[in-house]
Amino acid sequence: MSVRAATVPHMAKSAGTTGKSARPSYRCGECGWTTPKWLGRCPECQAWGTVEEYGAGAKARVVAAGPVTAPALPIARINVEAARFHTTGVDELDRVLGGGVVPGAVILLAGEPGVGKSTLLLEVASAFATPQAPTLYVTGEESASQVRLRAGRIGALNDHLYLAAETDLSALLGHVDAVKPALLVVDSVQTIASPELEGAPGGVAQVREVAGGLIRIAKERGIATIIVGHVTKDGSIAGPRLLEHLVDVVLHFEGDRHARLRLVRAVKNRYGTADEVGCFELRDEGIKGLPDPSGLFLTQRQEPVAGTCVTVTLEGKRPLVAEVQALVAPSQIPTPRRATSGLDSARMSMVLAVLERRGGVRLEKTEIYTATVGGVRLTEPAADLAAALALAGAAADHPLPAKLVAIGEVGLAGEVRRVTGVQRRLAEAHRLGFTHALVPPDPGKVPAGMRVTEVADISEALRAFSLVSRR
Repeated sequence: MSVRAATVPHMAKSAGTTGKSARPSYRCGECGWTTPKWLGRCPECQAWGTVEEYGAGAKARVVAAGPVTAPALPIARINVEAARFHTTGVDELDRVLGGGVVPGAVILLAGEPGVGKSTLLLEVASAFATPQAPTLYVTGEESASQVRLRAGRIGALNDHLYLAAETDLSALLGHVDAVKPALLVVDSVQTIASPELEGAPGGVAQVREVAGGLIRIAKERGIATIIVGHVTKDGSIAGPRLLEHLVDVVLHFEGDRHARLRLVRAVKNRYGTADEVGCFELRDEGIKGLPDPSGLFLTQRQEPVAGTCVTVTLEGKRPLVAEVQALVAPSQIPTPRRATSGLDSARMSMVLAVLERRGGVRLEKTEIYTATVGGVRLTEPAADLAAALALAGAAADHPLPAKLVAIGEVGLAGEVRRVTGVQRRLAEAHRLGFTHALVPPDPGKVPAGMRVTEVADISEALRAFSLVSRR
């Protein structure tokens, strides 16, 4: 009995020790999701190979109260002067940001290689710099002499714009201490590495550490900071997804490298609306803002051509007049080719199906090509009606009137649905000289002198212009 009694407590103690033993934990480097076991794919963000072990099981700890950095005040007594907008000197970028940059704000600008991110930010840094507010531009991808040559070419030389080529975070912070800038530009976050952390620059841990250091110094010293980020093959921002949550503003710089048009689109903005778009034109002397870019998306011709139709799209709050082109040609192969440029391919497939089933347009034995003019990308459903009319006109070899715009979403039942901002769209089309519009029912107030035809479905729209195939 005594031996057994002595053995039982010992066994219980061992079992309790084993039950409380620390277990490893795993965390996704993209979104921060945690799990007690390793997985090859994160079930939260669906990223592969990002779940890594980051330490033993965490123990519950009680955090004692510590000293506060500043006393809490009634919200009405908080000083807002420190959060006033400061213009960047580039009107189109100010439009996207909501009025300019805020001291202490951290902005992430992402875009494909060669789209013009560095050129745009070099112009912003030069326009922003003043004796009272110097600017520091840190490049980790090019040498200082290369950036100097570009600055001379685009006219971005400024005595109060300081340039440094660094890839070390501690050296970058040393430049900040020396210059004391009001605006800091880091190009790019994937090329900077922290000496306190192992791993190559651009890794998940390094990007998180570097971004965290830049955000801390921006908030502590009130420095407006613009960070350049790379993008992956699918167009999303490279690095941990946590980076987008930490910064105040996320901007996407878009554009076809073979076209002149560039768009800066706000995806997240803590200081303004996230639906604004800035338009720029890429020139030999740099990137220039386009306050009225509609003319870039139209083809100047004397006579109307079959297979073209003009629509008005809303990019944020800005109406843009754009042209949709279509080409329909007989096919000798069992599976005719379908190609699109500047339009959503899935939506174009839907419009084709509606045209055949609801509109009676025969397209099953033809090759079909659709595109936009000027490199603009039309993604909103309001361009459906224009695309359908362009396709029907190309199939019938029948041109539409030259001064016509078509606005409306096409449903699977063939109905033409209402879209937002019809009055703003019609006002922009009227300003550019268009006299006739095809719109969904109940468009609201119509500009004086503009003839508006309301159509309820796709068949009614096709009958309005006798778009019946001649084949």
